[in-house]
Amino acid sequence: MAGITNAGFRRLCREQGAGFYVCEMITSRGLVENNPLTFRMIAMDPDEQPRSMQIYGVDPATVGAAVRIVAERDLADHVDLNFGCPVPKVTRRGGGAALPYKRRLFEAIVRAAVDNAGRIPVTVKMRIGINDEHRTYLDAGRLAADAGVAAVALHARTAAQRYSGTADWSAIARLRESLPAELPVLGNGDIFCAADAIAMVAATGCDGVVVGRGCLGRPWLFGDLEAAFAGRPLPAPPALGQVAATMRRHAVLLQQHMGVDKGIRDMRKHIAWYLKGFPVGSELRRRLGLVASLDELDELLGQLDPHQEFPADADGPRGRQGSPGRVVLPEHWLDDPEDPSVPLGAELEHSGG
Repeated sequence: MAGITNAGFRRLCREQGAGFYVCEMITSRGLVENNPLTFRMIAMDPDEQPRSMQIYGVDPATVGAAVRIVAERDLADHVDLNFGCPVPKVTRRGGGAALPYKRRLFEAIVRAAVDNAGRIPVTVKMRIGINDEHRTYLDAGRLAADAGVAAVALHARTAAQRYSGTADWSAIARLRESLPAELPVLGNGDIFCAADAIAMVAATGCDGVVVGRGCLGRPWLFGDLEAAFAGRPLPAPPALGQVAATMRRHAVLLQQHMGVDKGIRDMRKHIAWYLKGFPVGSELRRRLGLVASLDELDELLGQLDPHQEFPADADGPRGRQGSPGRVVLPEHWLDDPEDPSVPLGAELEHSGG
C-alpha cells in the first residue's frame, strides 16, 4: 500500500467507517536520520486518532532507536513492524518478508522495538514465509509473542506468491491455534468485501482482519465492515453518483495533503479502481486518467450517469496481482537461519520509505 495510505486517504477512510488506519511503510533509518521524505510520509491529521506508524528495518539497534524516537517525540500511538513486504528493493537487503527466516535477528528486532516503545503498543505483520520450502510464520509468531507484542497479523501468502493466487486462510487458523488466546491474531489476504471478512473470521478463528488492496477504490468497505461485525445490515452499494462524489472528496483531500498539482496527479492512479466494473466509456476513462485539475475532474465526473447501479461483479481483486516469482535475497541468506548478523549495507541512510 506504499503510495496509497497517506494522510488524505486515511481521512477519507475514517469518514467512511470505524477502523485502525496505518500510514505508509517507512524505514527505521529514515526516522533516525531525520530524513525529510520519511517525515512527510508520516504526516498525520491533527485530529487523527489513533496515530499508527508502520516501520521496517533490518538492524535491531536502528529499529530500537527509531521506535524510541516515536515514543519520545509522541509521533504515534502505535507502531507496526512490517515483515510482510515482498518487493525486491526490500527483500534483497534482508528486510520485509525475508527477515523472519533469520530467527535470532527477527527476535532481536522485535525485542528492540518493544523495549523502546514505552507505553506504545507494538504489533507485527508477516507472511507465511519466503516460499513453500521456507515457511516461517509459526516460529515468528511464537518469537513475537514471547517478545511482548500486542498483536500479530498474517498475510496468508508467501513472499514468492507476492499478490498472486489465493490466500491460504488455513495458515491463519494454524497461527491462531499456536499462540496464546489472549494475544490477538489478525488475518490478511483476499478481503475485498464485508462477506470476505466474516468468512475469514469464521474459518480461522482470527480476532480481526487487516485490509490492504481491498480498499483500493472502495473506501466505503470500512463502513461495510463496521456494520457486518456489529451484526447490522450492510449499507446499500453506492450508485455511480455516490462513487463520483467519493472520488472528488478523495482528490480534495490529496490536494490538501500533497499540494494542488501533486495531489491531482496522485489521484489519477485511483481512477481505474473506483470505476472497476462500471460500464464507462474508454475515452472518458482515458481523460479521467490524465486529469490535471479539480475543475477538469468536476467536468468529467459530471459526464457519468449518477443513477447507474453498483455492478454486481465489481468487487474482487484490485491493485497488484502479478504472478509468483523468485524472492530476491542477500547472498547466502538461506545458509543459516540462526545467524543474527545484519546484512552488509542493509540500512540505507538516504532511504525514506
